[in-house]
Amino acid sequence: MSAAVARLAAPFRAVHWYLKELMGENAYQHYLASYERRHGTREGAMAERAFWRDVTDAQDRNPQTRCC
Repeated sequence: MSAAVARLAAPFRAVHWYLKELMGENAYQHYLASYERRHGTREGAMAERAFWRDVTDAQDRNPQTRCC
């Protein structure tokens, strides 16, 4: 039964992932993966709150076309 549920849930998970990518919600996860590739560890990476503060500060310093 769980295999059938997994098959039914897969399209919903794909749409959920796509919407998170589209809206930029996964940016912190991408940052962590990139940091780990460059430094070999996640130690020293910005905390999530600091990351989002940095992103919004950069957007304020350099405004670009965006929806909000």
